[in-house]
Amino acid sequence: METEVKVTLTATGIIFVGFLTGLYYRRVDHVLRTLWTMGLLVGLMLVQRTFKPPRGVIGALLGPLFNVRTVMILAIFLAVHVSLVNVPFTHYDLFHREWRNADMISHFLGGLVLWLMIAEVLSGLSREGFGISRREVILYSFLIFYGLALGWEIAEKLSEGSIGFIQESTLNKLRDVVMDTLGAFSGLWLVARKGYPFELSD
Repeated sequence: METEVKVTLTATGIIFVGFLTGLYYRRVDHVLRTLWTMGLLVGLMLVQRTFKPPRGVIGALLGPLFNVRTVMILAIFLAVHVSLVNVPFTHYDLFHREWRNADMISHFLGGLVLWLMIAEVLSGLSREGFGISRREVILYSFLIFYGLALGWEIAEKLSEGSIGFIQESTLNKLRDVVMDTLGAFSGLWLVARKGYPFELSD
């Protein structure tokens, strides 16, 4: 079994512990959160074992989902995030109550995962003859990345009235984007210097 698959399974196990914790403390939100994250990771692992990666444009668009390395990084992010929202075997919610700065960790890892997936799709499309150069892959990936990251922060801000625990200052929003950016640049370093979890198109 590949190391990446083992790590993904371990991360899924950590999320399962979070699921049991949510049941014990009767946190319906956390039970639902852990169920969908476990379902996503198990589903991706089953798809990777059952199906061959499709070719052509569809294969490029679905590339990150068939890349065990990318899915492993996604699994680490999800396991860390759900563990911050409800620390296993405790009632502590570091994300929303006990330590509000914990979201910095999630934004860093989330930025890393988001940029990697965008860049992997664009790089795959380049190999399928879309004529996107290496420099353009990096440029477009960051444009899309910031569109999604800023869109998320705006959506959160608009939701403050209906979701009580989402109350963040403009400075906090700026910090979130900075952490997203650090994660994205870490992804760029991984790909450009290490060729991991995929190689950029030429």
